[in-house]
Amino acid sequence: MKCRKKRIFAALLSGFLLLGCTGCGKTNSNITSIGDAVSILKRDPSLFDTYVSNTVIATGSNTVIPEAQSVTYRAWIPTEVSGELEYCFYFSNVVDSTWDDGSKAYAGMPGGAFTIESASVSDGGTEFEANLQPESTAAVTFSGKASKEVAPDEIFWSDPVTFDVPEGHYLLWEWTLTGTNIPAIAMSNLAYSYAEKGDGKGFLYAGDIPLPKLFGCKRDVKTRIVTLGDSLTQGCGTTEFESQFWAAKLLDQLGTEDYSLWNLGLGYSRGTDCALGGDWLDRAVAAADVVTIAYGINDIISGPYGGNGHASANEIEAAVRQITKPFQAYDIDTVLWNIPPFDLSAELEPIRTEYNSTAGEIASDCGAVLFDAAELLKDPADASKTVHGQHPDDTGCEILADHLTEVIRTNFSESEIDP
Repeated sequence: MKCRKKRIFAALLSGFLLLGCTGCGKTNSNITSIGDAVSILKRDPSLFDTYVSNTVIATGSNTVIPEAQSVTYRAWIPTEVSGELEYCFYFSNVVDSTWDDGSKAYAGMPGGAFTIESASVSDGGTEFEANLQPESTAAVTFSGKASKEVAPDEIFWSDPVTFDVPEGHYLLWEWTLTGTNIPAIAMSNLAYSYAEKGDGKGFLYAGDIPLPKLFGCKRDVKTRIVTLGDSLTQGCGTTEFESQFWAAKLLDQLGTEDYSLWNLGLGYSRGTDCALGGDWLDRAVAAADVVTIAYGINDIISGPYGGNGHASANEIEAAVRQITKPFQAYDIDTVLWNIPPFDLSAELEPIRTEYNSTAGEIASDCGAVLFDAAELLKDPADASKTVHGQHPDDTGCEILADHLTEVIRTNFSESEIDP
């Protein structure tokens, strides 16, 4: 059984919680009163309590496959823990976040109707091979069936399947799909992802690939970490296919004996996307004991989808406060990032500076610990400039992971967690 922390934020008042949980999909029956003044919400038991992430690779959706006709997709997924485990895969036919200007895909966009013709997991071996013919394979089924018709907006789990991924091997995910507007992720060369379209060309690289949103496995951990954010969280800018991004390094340092990590970072995403309160935020709340929240760059550069351009510091603050509400209400430990430098223009840099000037107060108000990413990644000669790249490179991510490890160990120690 996973441990559950019993610490309560004394500042949470009953009235605030009732307001703060609007749109959370919870009812008053889940409220437990503590004395006369303080209330917290209890999360309903769910499969997220049983199945935790088994990969640091981000697997949300920020784009769509416009059309697929019996296309087979393959992805070689590094696992957090190897060996024989019971897996269960989570899916939602909804786009999590906005891509570019939103003309192709936007946050909350329903996926189209599509068919899962078949799905399987295999031993992907130790070396990538696009046209691998796996020897060890297990079918993934849905309510006992090999295929499934998926409706727009549908959220569902696969059946459990027990499978052995040997030490140092990839888990090979494969499925064949037919349909339109299938939610997918722009993989940004963070995992090997390929598609075969039945045209005799074999498996060819696919930069955009549909995947389960959780590669869940049944194992006991003390703390489930969820990382919410944009491309800096997803891992863009690090060595391709090597899992050198900060979320992966964070888990390396904390260790998989006590921790799991679910990477919900998505390139191009805005805080205003997550603040909409769709499945992206809902599943983070359902699955987190500790959450990191890192938004702002795309809000500044692109602004909210459907808006008029760059978000103001006040708009970013409003989005962040909306995102943190359910985590505070459910007493989930929260690490809130300020906005690191991104070599912004003279027009946009003041927005970042203004937001960061109040980030500590925002974190305190939201029951979060502030993570000063801006200080760690700035050029000592000019705080508006980067020293490890706009998307932090391997070295920058090592620095972030070192400090985040200390933040988590210092603020959310096992002494605060009660079996």
